[in-house]
Amino acid sequence: MQAYDIVIHGGDVVDGTGAARRRADIGVVDDRIVVIGDLAGAQAGSRIDASGRCVAPGFIDAHTHDDNIVFATPDMAMKVSQGVTTVIAGNCGVSLAPLALQAPPPPPLDLIGDQRDYRFARFADYLAALDAAPPATNIAAMVGHSTLRAGEMDRFDRAATSDEIAGMRRRLGEGLAAGAIGLSTGLFYPPARHAPTEEVIALAEVAAAHGTLYATHMRDEGDHVLDSIRESMRIGSEAGLPVILSHHKVAGIANHGRTVETLALIDEARRHQPLGFDVYPYVAASTVLSAERVRVASRTLVTWSKQEPGMSGRDLADIARDWGVAPEAAVARLLPAGAVYFMMDEADVQRILRHPEAMIGSDGLPHDAHPHPRLWGSFPRVLGHYSRELALFPLEEAIRRMTGLTAARFGLRDRGVLRAGAFADLVILDPAAIIDRASFETPKKPAAGVETVLVNGRRVWASGAPTGARPGRALRRMDLDAPMKDWRASA
Repeated sequence: MQAYDIVIHGGDVVDGTGAARRRADIGVVDDRIVVIGDLAGAQAGSRIDASGRCVAPGFIDAHTHDDNIVFATPDMAMKVSQGVTTVIAGNCGVSLAPLALQAPPPPPLDLIGDQRDYRFARFADYLAALDAAPPATNIAAMVGHSTLRAGEMDRFDRAATSDEIAGMRRRLGEGLAAGAIGLSTGLFYPPARHAPTEEVIALAEVAAAHGTLYATHMRDEGDHVLDSIRESMRIGSEAGLPVILSHHKVAGIANHGRTVETLALIDEARRHQPLGFDVYPYVAASTVLSAERVRVASRTLVTWSKQEPGMSGRDLADIARDWGVAPEAAVARLLPAGAVYFMMDEADVQRILRHPEAMIGSDGLPHDAHPHPRLWGSFPRVLGHYSRELALFPLEEAIRRMTGLTAARFGLRDRGVLRAGAFADLVILDPAAIIDRASFETPKKPAAGVETVLVNGRRVWASGAPTGARPGRALRRMDLDAPMKDWRASA
C-alpha cells in the first residue's frame, strides 16, 4: 500500500474548476498530490481531519505588490492567513528589479521599498535572492515599465528616446530570459504618464517574443476609462500578446454605474483578442496620496506619511480641520504619503465580481503603516460576504476565480487545481465560517474560517498562526505554461 507524507481525510474537495464539491481524501507525497479518492486506512506520516470542511487549491493572488515583503516578512502571514499560496508581483509598472538606485525611489516605486531595497540591477539577481531566502508563498513576478524607465531615463516628463527604449527593451529581455512572467505598466502614475502608446508597444513586443503577457494599471480609470481600455486593447493587438486589466474599476462619483459600459467593451474585445482582468472586493482604492485623487473621492484615509507618521490611519478631512488648512494643503504637508480613497460604487464592484472572467487580486500594499484591509481580507471577503451572504455566485465558482482561472491566465503549471500530479498547494476552510475580519479601522486582522494552508506539501498556516515554514518558490517563466494565446473559448 502506498505510504503518504500527508493524508487529508473527510473533507469536501472543491477542485478549482468550478465543478461541484465531492467528498474525497487527498494523499500528498513530498510537494505533490498523488491521489484523490478513498484513503481510509492508508499509511501516512500525518493525517489532517477535514470533516465538515472544504479542501480547495491554494488561492492565487492575481495582483500584488509583494516584491519586497517576501524578504521583509517571509512568513507572509497577511496572505497565508487568507489561504493564498501564490502571489503575482511586479504589478502597476512597479517591480523591485531590474533596478539599483542611488537615490530615493520616486512615487509610486516607494510603495514597495526604499533606496536600499532597490539593489537588484538584474532580474536574475532578484530571483536568486528569492531562491536563497524563500518565503512561505510561491511568487511569480513581472518587470515593471516604470522600473525600466527609472533605470534608463533622467526625467519622466517626456517620451523615451529611441536609445532609451532600446535600453529598456534590453533590460526587459534580460528579465524575461531570467524568468519574469511578463510586462506591467502603471500609465496613470507620473513615471509613466508621459509614455506614448508606441513606447509601450515597443516593450510589449519583447514580452510577446518570450511568450508572456502584459498587465496594466491603465492610464485612466475614471472619466476616460473606455479610452484607456481601448489603448490596452491596441497594445495587446499590435504587440501580439494577452492583456490583463489590473484591478478593474470605474473611479469617481461621476462615473458610478459605468461598469455596464466597460464590461460590454471587454466582452466585445474578447471576441477578437485575449483580454482578462482582476478585481478586489472593496469600494475603496489605495495608492500614493495625491490631491488629484482626493478631489474625486468621497473620503480619504491616510495610510502612511514620511513627514507626519502619526497621521497614519486618520481621515484626511479630520487632519485638515485639526491643522486649520484646506485638504490640498494637508496633502502637501503629508507627502510623501499613501492613502485609501473611497471612490467606487458597490453596484459596480458586484457587477465586476459577477463576471465569469474576473480573477481575484488583493492589490494590497504590505509596507503601509495602516494598510487597506484588502491586504488581509480580500479572499475571505469574496467567499464569506459575496458568495455566502450575498449569493453572487456559489462557493465553487468563487474558488475558481481565485485558483483555476488565475492559474490558466498566468500559465501556472500544475497549480490552481486539485488533481493527481498537481503541486500540493492546499487550503482547508470552513465554508460556514470564512469571513474577512480586517476593517478600515483595524486592517491587520486575520480572517476567520481558514484552518490549514499547505504550500508545496508543507504546512505554512495552522491553528491560527504561521508555522514558520518557508517552502515557497520563485516561479520562473520557463517553469510555467505559456499564457494562453486565445481566451475567447472561456468567455
